[in-house]
Amino acid sequence: MADFLLELLSEEIPARMQAKAESDLKRLLTAKLDEAGLGYDAAETYSTPRRLILHVTGLPTAQPDVKEERRGPNIQAHDKAIEGFLKSAGVTREQVVEREEKKGTFLYAVIEKNGRKTADVLARAIPDIISSFPWPKSMRWGDGDTRWVRPLKSILSLFDSECVPGWLFDVVVQPHRPKDEITGGHEEIAFSNKTSGHPFHAPESFAVTNFTDYKAKLEASKVLIDPAERRAVILKEAQALALVSKLALNEDAALLAEVAGLVEWPVTLMGSFDPAYLAVPEEVIIATIRKNQKCFTLRDPKTGRLANCFITVANIEAEDGGKAIIAGNEKVIAARLSDAKFFWDQDLKVKLEDRLPALKDIVFHEKLGTVGDRVERIEKLAARIAEQYIPDADVVKTSLAAKLCKADLVSGMVGEFPELQGLMGSYYALEQGENMEVAHAIRDHYAPKGPDDICPTEPVSVALALAEKIDTLVGFFGIDEKPTGSKDPFALRRAALGVIRLITENGLQIPLNNLLPQDISDDLLSFFADRLKVQQKEKGTRHDLIDAVFSLGGEDDLVRLLARVEALQAFLGTDDGANLLTAYRRAANIVRIEEKKHGASYDGVPDEKLFAAKEEKKLAKKLGEARAAFDKAIAAEEFEKAMAAIAALRGPVDAFFDNVTVNTDDEALRQNRLKLLAQIRGSLDAVADFSKVEG
Repeated sequence: MADFLLELLSEEIPARMQAKAESDLKRLLTAKLDEAGLGYDAAETYSTPRRLILHVTGLPTAQPDVKEERRGPNIQAHDKAIEGFLKSAGVTREQVVEREEKKGTFLYAVIEKNGRKTADVLARAIPDIISSFPWPKSMRWGDGDTRWVRPLKSILSLFDSECVPGWLFDVVVQPHRPKDEITGGHEEIAFSNKTSGHPFHAPESFAVTNFTDYKAKLEASKVLIDPAERRAVILKEAQALALVSKLALNEDAALLAEVAGLVEWPVTLMGSFDPAYLAVPEEVIIATIRKNQKCFTLRDPKTGRLANCFITVANIEAEDGGKAIIAGNEKVIAARLSDAKFFWDQDLKVKLEDRLPALKDIVFHEKLGTVGDRVERIEKLAARIAEQYIPDADVVKTSLAAKLCKADLVSGMVGEFPELQGLMGSYYALEQGENMEVAHAIRDHYAPKGPDDICPTEPVSVALALAEKIDTLVGFFGIDEKPTGSKDPFALRRAALGVIRLITENGLQIPLNNLLPQDISDDLLSFFADRLKVQQKEKGTRHDLIDAVFSLGGEDDLVRLLARVEALQAFLGTDDGANLLTAYRRAANIVRIEEKKHGASYDGVPDEKLFAAKEEKKLAKKLGEARAAFDKAIAAEEFEKAMAAIAALRGPVDAFFDNVTVNTDDEALRQNRLKLLAQIRGSLDAVADFSKVEG
């Protein structure tokens, strides 16, 4: 068994493309190996700003030999049919065998193929991968048709410590072809066993023999190939720098990943900016420094306030200790913070109310009107939710927050930093003297934006956040712009998840149907049910039980639905629940088969006079008692009591199946017993649609 190492060295690969490129390289190459019948132990990928790397271990040195039998025509077939078979199989008449079968004697060709060398398979796979690589954007360079995200510089291709021979020539590799036979002025890159180190510290090329040698020599040449290792180095050094200055790093996983994709040899440096800029909201400062210079901010751990310092990550060990790099970053950050302060000062001169007319000029969607129209809808809906379903929500404050929630979209700051919408509106609201609840609702009305985002809990904030998301869902479902497959351009799945979290995490019993237009309510409730199943899966709630309860219809209160599902899940986890589920299926199957066979329904009430066995009488009595107790408990939302009422049926149901023959010869008796089975089915169907329960 041997290893394969591939390095595609190019000019700068955008950081945002590197992780996906790693995944695509692994997928494409392993697909080629699978297609060739070449097994392997593991395939790992790595990337730097200039390199895309794949390391495959445990590869055989050649494909397995293949022996294939191909059945041909009957020996009595026409000569042309036999000749066609021989030609397609690549054999002569003497090389085939005759075999007698029930339908006659047939020709068989036994074809043996020797497996190709793995190096040859790889040599032909590499150019296919390069030519079909799904970069979001790529470029052509040179005189040929070579395409890559940026111009390729070299291709290291090493198998079993030997270079896989070949050239990249018009995106066609020509293995084993003498180089002097290649003509024309096209781009050409020969495969080799060489790479080069850091472009500034160690640009010279050097040969490698295997992955271990490759990784070690690159590290000695100031290149860390593993993004995870670079992230760890950056984080550790940044935290150490902060500690020396008695500050704490504002950790940012997304920024850390991006910065790790910008450097091959990370070097952390600390700079500062004028503390006067700290008068601007800290989120603005963080966004400015992050967006424009990809730098980390710091905080004073004693006060919790933002510090006037930042950490930048260089890709070089500068001779001056990084002084020039720090000075350059400080200059740019000062200019950007000056711009941010200008936006802040200018925005404060205009009240949020005075910005509302401008929202009428912004189209939200051609079929859904302007942002101003949307604000009017949200205001009405938020006030209704606050008044009817959230007792502690002040309706006046909710209406005001809803009216102002989108006003910051036309502010200078949000124009520069769209990610701060909502947040800036809350700052402007506080600066103009609005109530804290109103400001917080403006800040939180987009939340929660995902499963890990903080969910609002303040009553006014909850009412507004619900209204914003429900308006989005109702609007796009109303114009038939529903998510399809993996496509969700209007983030409707996220909006539905936000509604679910706002309702369930705040324990709000809101009948959703009351907030949805009748023409789309069924579609939207089904959509909520699908999102609920996804959201509850991580909490251990069975998706089939959500389906089973939701399928009863009329259950649009998510808090009540989940309480009912929880009780049902606990019930089915008991012996009584498991046995009753089995009994339900037995009863339902018998009734279904008989109804289909005779074209009749057995949902009627059984005749007590026809009960011939004591088990029938007892079951009929218990079914009535259990159903009455169940309905009473459900009405009181006492779901555990409801399950206990149904559990009482286990004994009578078991006794009935053990001692009573349903399909008796007496037709009247048989039909009466089928009605009793239908009552078992009906009683349990009141609990949930057990046909949807798995297991």
